[in-house]
Amino acid sequence: MASWSVVDLGTVSYRDAWARQLALVEARQHAAAPDTLLLVEHDHVYTLGRRREAEANVLDAGDVEVIGIERGGDVTYHGPGQLVAYPIVLLQEGTERDLHRYLRNLEEAVIATCARFHLTADREPGKTGVWTSTPLGRKKLCSMGIACRKWVTFHGLALNVTTDLAYFRRINPCGFESSVMTSMAEQLGTVDPAAVKQVLADELGTALARAPAR
Repeated sequence: MASWSVVDLGTVSYRDAWARQLALVEARQHAAAPDTLLLVEHDHVYTLGRRREAEANVLDAGDVEVIGIERGGDVTYHGPGQLVAYPIVLLQEGTERDLHRYLRNLEEAVIATCARFHLTADREPGKTGVWTSTPLGRKKLCSMGIACRKWVTFHGLALNVTTDLAYFRRINPCGFESSVMTSMAEQLGTVDPAAVKQVLADELGTALARAPAR
């Protein structure tokens, strides 16, 4: 199994984390850095992916910054209580160099993480991300959007742990009605964000066949 460095950045601005990712991508392309998993929580921000409709899906950002970036997908929200994971990984020649498979691996890590907290989660056919079934219908727990340069991945996933879901009402998240979004806390009542962070790091390592560097 390949190794990677797991770095908990704590709470940092989106722009700072974005710059950190870009620097790591370039370094990884030149073998000047190892595969790295960045774990972070952001201040309130809306990000626009490459999908053409993304900007139109911002309904009323208000005082929250809106940033256009190079990941795939539509508009999404990041903020306190949301666990964001950015795997900066050089996909190895062979079966790893399949971005659809890579996304499915990210989903599998989140599904396995939720299972360890006794929350049943799964996929929604034809849609990227992780969902759960509730008495009010299907709800989305985790959004994903990636980019890849010379087979080095960046951007990643955002898992709603104790997220204030009201911020999703200012957008059509990933093109959906805001009511589709949920969080682990909304479904479980209480959840320990620090414990979720550790479990997600472990499950991402399993799904991507990467072990923490010693």
